[in-house]
Amino acid sequence: MTAASNENQFDVIVIGSGMGGMTTATALSRMGHQVLMLEQAQVLGGLTHSFTRAGFSWDVGLHYCGIFGHAQFAGRILDWLSGGTIEFRSLGTIYDTLHFPDGFEIAVGRPAEAYKMELKDQFPDNAAEIDAYFEALLSAEEAAYMVGAERSIPEPFRSAHRWWNKKKIQRWANRTTGEVIDELISNPKLAAVLSAQWGTYGGKPREASFAFHGMVMGHYLEGAGYPVGGAGAIAKGLVPVIEAAGGCARAGTPVSEILLEIGKAVGVRTQSGEQFHAPIIVSAIGAGETVKHLLPREICKQSWAQEIATFKPSICHFDLYLGFEGDIAKHGATRSNHWFYNSWDTNDAIWTGGDSEPFSMAFVSFSSLKNPAHDPGPTSKHTGDVMLWADWSSVAKFADGGAAEHPDEWAAFKQSIESRMLNFFKEKFPDLAPLIVYHELGTPLATAFFTGHEKGGFYGVETTPRRMLSDALNARTPVPGLFLTGQDVMSPGIAGALAGGMFSAAAVDPRVFQKLK
Repeated sequence: MTAASNENQFDVIVIGSGMGGMTTATALSRMGHQVLMLEQAQVLGGLTHSFTRAGFSWDVGLHYCGIFGHAQFAGRILDWLSGGTIEFRSLGTIYDTLHFPDGFEIAVGRPAEAYKMELKDQFPDNAAEIDAYFEALLSAEEAAYMVGAERSIPEPFRSAHRWWNKKKIQRWANRTTGEVIDELISNPKLAAVLSAQWGTYGGKPREASFAFHGMVMGHYLEGAGYPVGGAGAIAKGLVPVIEAAGGCARAGTPVSEILLEIGKAVGVRTQSGEQFHAPIIVSAIGAGETVKHLLPREICKQSWAQEIATFKPSICHFDLYLGFEGDIAKHGATRSNHWFYNSWDTNDAIWTGGDSEPFSMAFVSFSSLKNPAHDPGPTSKHTGDVMLWADWSSVAKFADGGAAEHPDEWAAFKQSIESRMLNFFKEKFPDLAPLIVYHELGTPLATAFFTGHEKGGFYGVETTPRRMLSDALNARTPVPGLFLTGQDVMSPGIAGALAGGMFSAAAVDPRVFQKLK
């Protein structure tokens, strides 16, 4: 495309700078397009950004990723996007440890055959079922990528692709994780183990499409990695590519509406009243947020937009950020993550806010041990966090100004949650408790404020079979010039958002498809 004729004219405008937005913007920049990327928050990166307090730094949304090695799918794409400036390092053989009642623990590691052997050692009577599950996982992963690819293919090729692959797609995408696992696995405890990591994509087993489970679990089968320098290294590696192509990335610039002329997207207006123009507008803020907040009423009445508006937001979360001083590895911290379940029912893992309601599940991670570039300094500073999946009802009365209207009640509520989460951590890691010198609580309200996601949804829209099979979530919308990108186009998580970003870029410029092979 030609260079911009003035400072407010670009080839492409991308709204939002999360993983999906950055990927689309950078991929199109690599193809010679001049891209403007606008971010409402004061920091670029969306849920890949990092923040610092009292000399400690934490990532807000990245704990680990699969397939990001240099020879793996996402790693090859990231190398192309960044020019090799972003590097993921392996967490090691074990990347997750699952903890269940009665002291049952199992390590999840690489390669996949080693994990299968571990499962068969723990459940020797179910060896054939374990093999069947892993076969189903790979088949479901293929089905999910088929759906993702379709979302960037124009008609009539998309319909032909769906017809040709309909049987496989329906088999795995149209059933829930719970339904498939119940069909394959006869041992309830083994079924719980195989569904326990659903928090990596935010869909409870009884509700989520098995295709999402297959895609996300499948991408960890050969191990997990973490970015050198922390999640913030991703924006540092991608934004310069956008700028080098003549584009621009602006933080602190919320978009208030997408501008249309004769039914075609032609630009955006920011909350401050600025207007920017481009023949291509890509929204990376979430499909639901795009429809509900950026489009005019007449567009929202179209069937595709109405369908998107019916999708529920994904789960939200509380996150307790911990700062330590001392040798945390010596006292029980690991590079692998920890999933703690107080029940064998992995569906029962969402906290709804009751004062006496126990935490049925929590996720613990130690980011500083994963980051090869981390410098603990003379006081041996390290970081970790405890994540609690929650329902929006837990904070609903404090939303929409409720926290400001009742500051004392909100402060007491946060203090109560923070104390309970801190006590939970100290119970699980008693030797680390004396090393804690700082802690701070992140809430669903903070996620909603920073990302703009409805009800603090961490993973975009719901992960149900209906969402997986929806034709409304295509990268190319029925509005000429308007595209969607990110998690909602592909699947939840960093890798899913990156894949969604690439599919969206390919829908804009088909030359990008060459990089997806």
